[in-house]
Amino acid sequence: MQVNPDLILGSAIGLLGAALYGLSVVVYRSQADEINPVAVSAIKMWVALPFMTIVTFLVPGFEAAVLPVATVFLLSASVLLGAVIGDTIYLWSQARIGVSYAFPIAMSFPIITFFMTVGLLHEPLVLSRLTGAIIAVLGVILISNEQNQNQKSLEIPLKLDLLGIFGAIATAILYAAGTTILQVGIEGVDPIAGNLIRMIVGSISFVPMVVVARLGGMKLPSQKATARVIVAGFFGMAIGSLLYVMAVAIVGAAIMSVLASTAPLFAVPVSVLILKEKVTTVAGVGILATIIGVTLVIIGI
Repeated sequence: MQVNPDLILGSAIGLLGAALYGLSVVVYRSQADEINPVAVSAIKMWVALPFMTIVTFLVPGFEAAVLPVATVFLLSASVLLGAVIGDTIYLWSQARIGVSYAFPIAMSFPIITFFMTVGLLHEPLVLSRLTGAIIAVLGVILISNEQNQNQKSLEIPLKLDLLGIFGAIATAILYAAGTTILQVGIEGVDPIAGNLIRMIVGSISFVPMVVVARLGGMKLPSQKATARVIVAGFFGMAIGSLLYVMAVAIVGAAIMSVLASTAPLFAVPVSVLILKEKVTTVAGVGILATIIGVTLVIIGI
């Protein structure tokens, strides 16, 4: 894929989506003591659903969401594998082995996505893009690990078990599979209507998950925490998910997976201003590596 206006536009949309998601994560982290992660994920999805319903009604119309069964299945699978099952397994893995181990493994998904698109979708093997993906992933890992060290609640656990590692690996595979399937499912489909299908399926899926969590002792979040998550979810999930789907439709799964993984990069300035975190030398190296990696991915030929 040569650098062209569509590639630049799609990359810009993808980076904007990643930025919104990264900024929303800062808010979620600031409310970690007030609200359960399952509740956060559910609220995000439930906020996105009415937004996508309104946007679909106003722009393409609901008739655009009347899609073939096979397409609906692919779009549903993309959100279930990534935002529902993938995120849930990641949280479970993180609880077992800690974010310092779980995150780096899970964040390898852009590299897996690259090989999935080459092997399954027969996209060209562009070595410069693969190199860029690897560099960007390493940069994001450095940034995130430095951010996590500023949080007392996110410490390395006393033991490293195989099930937790397997969960993190499964997360990376699920994220990659979800993005790859999305590329196939969104082909020829209006991105707005396609994302509405995804939000409907995702919203329904979180209902039993929240019920089970409540039965397991999950406390209801405070009104203040809920309000903040709703606002962050509107920008991070409602708008962010739409930009994500649009970007996949334009630039493809391999490139978008790298762009999406850069979310921690955009969270850095907000973390410094709001959470009073410091930018260390290691984080600076991570920022530079991420920028270089993304550049190689976008301009790779």
